[in-house]
Amino acid sequence: MEKILSYPLTVLYFICFGLVLVIFHPIQWVCLNVFGYTAHKKSVTILNFFIMRCTNVLGTRYAFHNSFELPTNRPIIIVSNHQSMYDIPGIIWYFRKNHPKFISKKELGKGIPSVSYNLRHGGSALIDRKDSRQALMEISKFGKYISQTKRTAVIFPEGTRSRTGKPKRFAVNGLKILFKTVPDAVIVPLTINNSWKLLKFGKFPMGLGNKVTFTTHQPIELKSYENKDQLILDLEKIIGDAVI
Repeated sequence: MEKILSYPLTVLYFICFGLVLVIFHPIQWVCLNVFGYTAHKKSVTILNFFIMRCTNVLGTRYAFHNSFELPTNRPIIIVSNHQSMYDIPGIIWYFRKNHPKFISKKELGKGIPSVSYNLRHGGSALIDRKDSRQALMEISKFGKYISQTKRTAVIFPEGTRSRTGKPKRFAVNGLKILFKTVPDAVIVPLTINNSWKLLKFGKFPMGLGNKVTFTTHQPIELKSYENKDQLILDLEKIIGDAVI
C-alpha cells in the first residue's frame, strides 16, 4: 500500500523540488554577484530549508539532536555517515551558523539547477573519484580554505552512500589530509539515521513517512590526538554505534 500511495506523492514532490531548484538558481546568482558571499550563503540556507519542506509532501519529518555549543570562530570538520542525498539539506540547515562546505564528486558540479551552482561557487570541493591525485590535491586546497576562513568542512569518509543504512568502513586519506591542513579544527562526529529510507524503493517512487535524525556527538579537539589513525577508528565507532 505504501508503494502504491508513494507514486502520486513522489510526482508531487518532484514538481515541488524542481520548482524550488529553478527559482533559487537566479536568486543565488544575484545574491553572489551583486551582494557577495553573505547574501549567497543565506540564499543557500533558505534553499535547503525549502528542499526539506518539499520532502514533507512524502511525510518526511526531521529531528536534530545537539547538546553542544559549536564555535563559530574556529574551523570545524564534521565527520558523518552518508545514507542519501537527503543528508545534505539537513546539514546545511541545522549547521547554518557554521557555514558548512562539502567534498562532492565533480559530476554534481554541473547540470543541476541551484545545487551545481552552489557547489561551484559556495566554497565546496569537487573531486574526480577516478583520479586520486586530483582528488587529494583538491581536498588539500579545500582544507586550507576551511582553515583560513574558519568555516566548516563536511566529509563522508564512507565515500559513497549506504543504500541500506548499514555503515561502511571509513576511507582514511581524505580525513588525514583535512587533519593536516586544518590542524586547529574541532572535530564534530555526526550520525544520520533513516535518510536512506527515502530511497528504499530506488529513485522512484520514494519512501513515505520517515523520520530523518541528525545526532551530534561530543566534539573533539583535533590537537588532543597525536595518533590520527586512532582518532579515525574512534570516530568510526562513535558514528557507527549510533546508527539504528
